[in-house]
Amino acid sequence: MNKSTLVSNIKEKQSVVCVGLDTDIKRIPKFIIENYNDPILEFNRRIINATKSHCVAYKFNIAFYEEQGSAGWESLENSLQLVPDNIFTIADAKRGDIGNTSNLYARTFFETYNFDSITVSPYMGQDSLEPFYGYDDKWVIILGLTSNVGSQDFQMLQLQDGRHLYEEVIKRSAEFGNADNTMFVVGATKTDFIKRIRDIVPDHFFLMPGIGSQGGDLESSMTNGLNHDFGLLINSSRSIIYAGDGPGFELKAEEACINLRTSIIPFLN
Repeated sequence: MNKSTLVSNIKEKQSVVCVGLDTDIKRIPKFIIENYNDPILEFNRRIINATKSHCVAYKFNIAFYEEQGSAGWESLENSLQLVPDNIFTIADAKRGDIGNTSNLYARTFFETYNFDSITVSPYMGQDSLEPFYGYDDKWVIILGLTSNVGSQDFQMLQLQDGRHLYEEVIKRSAEFGNADNTMFVVGATKTDFIKRIRDIVPDHFFLMPGIGSQGGDLESSMTNGLNHDFGLLINSSRSIIYAGDGPGFELKAEEACINLRTSIIPFLN
């Protein structure tokens, strides 16, 4: 999906909501487990059908699928086929390696599974990301400043000029591609730094996890993160897909998705 299509979809839907399909087999309702051969697929089918009118992206956290072995990869492939063509898809795989390994990761997620984008770690440098840039209308989503507590360990290290390591990583890695094929993961819990990152990369999209269960601040994220092309995908995973836990759970998920979108709309106008 190219940038103009993504921006057009955001405009049309008045939404920057990304639903995270972190589908944990241990949290799928019991009646789904008992009645379906592929409970992950059925859970995702119900969530997608309930939320597809209110979101512009789905993020599949690959760990929840590969943990199930070959059956999990099949669930992933079949779930991906349920996503409408006009909704952006993210393989949250956090890959990053050199040489043929990155080539194969790129082929896996952009050819075999046909995702629109993949999350990657930039810490092995430019050559580890180059293979992901060899595809038209595909996006590389680089870990910039993440929402977890451990981001303090390395990303916030101070350089000799007073800047933090994450700032240099974002500045340098923005040069690997451009604003039409590169996004950055920017945690919504990092409210004090969102504006600083927007100043470094004014034209790029941010994928922002951390709203909901992790306690990220939506108002600050929207105010400091929006740009002339909207420039944000606000991800919520557990707070949406596990909003309900019994029969009708998908209706609770839809309600949670609508509530998030409703909170976002005033910032888009």
